[in-house]
Order: sequence, then C-alpha cells, then structure tokens
Amino acid sequence: MKDILVRIGGEGGEGVISCGELLTQALARSSYEVFTFRTYPAEIKGGPAMFQVRSSDEAVLSQGKSADILVTFNEEAFQLHGHSIHTDGLLVYDPAHYKPEGSFEAYGVPLEEITLNVIKSKMGKNVVCLGVVAGILGMDIAMLEQLVRDRFGKKGDIVVAKNHEALRAGYDYVAKHPFKKKLPKFEVRPSTYKRIVMSGNESLSVGAISAGCRYFGGYPITPASDILEFMERDLPKFGGAVVQTEDEIAAIASVVGASYAGKKAMTATSGPGLSLMVEIMGLATMSEIPCVIVDAQRSGPSTGMPTKMEQGDLNLAVYGAHGDAPRIVLAPGDVEECLYYIIHAFNLAEKYQTPVLFMTDQSLAHRTQTFAWPDFQKVPIVNRLLPTEAELKEYKRFQPSANGVSPMAIPGMEGGCYAATGLEHTERGAPNFTPKMHTLMSIKRAKKIEEASKEPGFTARFGPKKAKIGIIGWGSTQGAIREGAEMATQQGYSVAQLQLKMVYPLPEADIREFLNSVEEVVVAELNFGGQLNQILRSKFLIPTHSLTKCEGLPFYAEEIAAKIKAVSNGEKATAGAATAVRS
Repeated sequence: MKDILVRIGGEGGEGVISCGELLTQALARSSYEVFTFRTYPAEIKGGPAMFQVRSSDEAVLSQGKSADILVTFNEEAFQLHGHSIHTDGLLVYDPAHYKPEGSFEAYGVPLEEITLNVIKSKMGKNVVCLGVVAGILGMDIAMLEQLVRDRFGKKGDIVVAKNHEALRAGYDYVAKHPFKKKLPKFEVRPSTYKRIVMSGNESLSVGAISAGCRYFGGYPITPASDILEFMERDLPKFGGAVVQTEDEIAAIASVVGASYAGKKAMTATSGPGLSLMVEIMGLATMSEIPCVIVDAQRSGPSTGMPTKMEQGDLNLAVYGAHGDAPRIVLAPGDVEECLYYIIHAFNLAEKYQTPVLFMTDQSLAHRTQTFAWPDFQKVPIVNRLLPTEAELKEYKRFQPSANGVSPMAIPGMEGGCYAATGLEHTERGAPNFTPKMHTLMSIKRAKKIEEASKEPGFTARFGPKKAKIGIIGWGSTQGAIREGAEMATQQGYSVAQLQLKMVYPLPEADIREFLNSVEEVVVAELNFGGQLNQILRSKFLIPTHSLTKCEGLPFYAEEIAAKIKAVSNGEKATAGAATAVRS
C-alpha cells in the first residue's frame, strides 16, 4: 500500500494553496485517491497558509497527522509545521531563508533562486515547488505539463511556456540532486474506475442542481462563498437564477419567496449568517414552505475564526428559533456524501414542506477528495405534494393529515389561492389565534418532523454487530473516527461506529439498536461543549464519554484511537461534561 502525506507551508499570496491544488489534481490524474486539508489566513494577503494532501492507492479516510514530506517556503512555515514531520521524514526548504535542525532529512532547494532565473520574478515559485515535489514522488512530467496547460491555458502560450519551464526546472533539480529518504513513487497507473476530484462545496453545488434547485440566493461569507460563486457560474446553464443579496436576511427571504412560487430553492452561509436567518426560517416553518440552507460552519461565536473549522452550530441549527419551529438537520460525512445528501435535503424539504439545514464545515467545504463518477440515479428525486383538481375546489392549504403533510398549491393554480403567513392560521391560511387552532397546527408541524425521523438511510454503521465500545459522530468526523476505530481494532480493542447523517430529528430506531449493541458509548465531535452529546443524553438518558476538540482543526485518527483505548481500560463515563483533546 502506498500512503503519503505532503504538507506545504508559506505566506498567503506565495501560491501555497495553488501549488497544493495542482499537486492534488496531478495525483488524482495519476489514478490515486486524495484527501486534502488546508488552512489560510483571514487577511486578503499575507499571513501563514498551509495545504496538505494525503494520497494512496487505496481509500483515504482522513487527512493524516505526520507529514512524510514538508515543504516550507520560509522559516515561519518551518516554525509552525516543523513539529508535524515524521522523525525520519523529508524537509524541503530554501537554504537562502534558514538552516533547519531535527531528526528528519533536510533537503535544501533554492526555490526563489530557481524561480528568479527562470521567470525573472518571484511569482511562479509555486510551480517550481510543484516540479520539486513531483520529482521527489517520481510523477510523470508529461502529465504535469498537460495539467499546467489546462490551468494556465487561458492566459496564453507565453504564460504556459514560462510555467512549463518553471515546472521542469524544479523537476530537473531533484534529478540532479538526489536525497537519501526512500519514498514510494506515484507514477501514472491504470485506473480501476472513473473517478472525479471535487471539494465539498463543489460537490454539494452539483448535487443541488441535479436535485432540481433552480433558485439560489446568497451573501458572501467564508467558508460558504464558493457555493455562491459556483451557482452564479453554473445554475443559469440549467435555467436557474442566482441573486447575490444585500445580506443574509434578504437571501433566506428570497429563497422562501422562490419556493412559495414553486421553485426548489437554496441558500448557503456560515454561523454568523445563519444567526441572521433564524426569523425567516421560522416563517418557512410556520407557512410550511420547503427550503434548503447550507451552513458551512466556522470556529467560535461572533466572527470567530473565519478560516478555521468547528462543529459548533448544532445547537443553533436544532434549537435556533422562537416558539416551536421544528426543522430537519442533515450532516454529510465526506465530499461524495455532500453530493448525494444534498439531494436528500431537497427531497426531505419538498416531502415534508419544511426548512432543511445542511451542516458542513470549513474542513469539509474546502477539502478535496476523489470518488467514483456520480450516479445521478442513485437518489430518486422527490417533488412536493400538489393538490388534486378535487382538492382545489375547497382548497385547505393547511389541512391536517396522518403524516402532517398537506398539498401545496403553486401560484396560478385555479382555486389554489391561500395566505402564506407567519401568523398562526386556520386550515385555509386565515390568521387565527385561538388556543384550539394553535394546538392543532403545532401538532401538524411537529408530526411532519416525527415522520421524517423514520426515514431510512440516514445513519452509517461501521465495525462489528456487537462491541465493547460504541463511538457516535456526525458530519465531517466520519473518516477520522473510522480510521481511529480501525487502528484500535488492529490492536485488539472491540469497537463499532455509528455516524449520524440526520442529526435532527434523531434517527431514534437506529440509535437505540446501536446503543443496545455496545457496552460503553463515546460521542466525538469538534466543539467545546459536546453539543451532540448533550442532545443524545437528554433523549436517551444514558451515561456517555464525551470527546471534543475545538482547535479549529479536524480530529486525527490517533486521537480517536487513544480515547477508545482509555475507555476500554476503565475511564469512567462523565455526567455530561466534555473531555477535550489535548494536542
């Protein structure tokens, strides 16, 4: 098995991210699996940036921990990331900047000097670096040259030629200056299947369009802005419309309006924007209008850490409302699931006529992964229930039913006129504030969410049917938990994993079955207070072991494995307090 982790660090604006993206694309084109992670400054220019790619000839579940190759554009990058190199790893550095010390092999490459000699400017160091890393990994230079042409072709032949020269200069330097460390070679290999490499934001955008989304209203906010940009570029090709609104309140209001008019509609934001959308989400709940809201979570309250990841918005997503305003909350586990589960999000919104929140985070939003070419027939499309001709004769938009869902007329349907109001209302939509009517409509709205909890396919179980330790997670933690559980299993520990794809309403039957099959329960999540842990404890009244991390970084598989071992060896369940990871 080939498995390598390359980390590149430098200053924002030096091309660290673009170098990593090109390397990722090259590995994918060589028919290897990839899993990336990046951090970048909140400033427009400057500040430390980092990109890493883990690649293997088998499935990659997490970003990995220790770098086999660390490339530093400057000394600050070494100070920030030098601790991440394997003890016998390879450090690529520019001798003009600093002289490193450590147990690793230091491989000096005059990146700036090479760039100045070739391009006569420091711009282009990222392509020289790509050539160096490609040479170290034994990658195919012809494939890389085509990749560079694809990337820079629109800028003209002169730009392409200069970048080819920079690429070749870095590649040739490695050939002329050998290093000692033995590393696997990532030459082009035959592909066993047709694969695609996308980010989480790109994946869910493609899925939304295929689900039938034809209106997107949004306001730019990190890390969700890529979705707005993608939709602005591509949704009109499918007959859809995109509006960049003046703020998040206008964005969600326009989405509710478009959905009322009969179009599947979506917006995307992050925590601060979601806070502003709460009132209009309540309007969608009250007037039973379908809509999908993507929340690409970032770290901390208020503005927090805009370019770092966290799973801190769960309480807001589940409980953020005045009055009882039930909604559905989904959380995909990886980039491929972003595509398929956003289709589920639209299906649930249409079927139950309610807001559906789709929870990603900065890591998943910007992470790129390889997966099989999408099968768009995998998730059948569901459309909202329309009234029959007979129902339109005495149309009652909010007629109670066995599952709480009533037919929704589209403007223009003869006899289908109704008031879609935020006020409590009668079956026909007329405002009504009587105790009886408020109780009746509250039951109707709640019943839909109760029915949604019975939907199949919103959990994933890994590991044996019976285990000593059961670990529960949600969202982007899926791969790290799975890899950590596999590490512990290989060392003789008994562990199973349940990953929730629907975090509200809870898929109660699946969770109870899992709880009955394990002896101890660990809840792992990337926030400080253990938000899912508190929800599970209040629902199922069980003792749990809460594992949290709030460093703006994903879990490492090793952290998961360490917790499993600690619980197996006698760590007591807490009374609900979180046990934080200490890195």
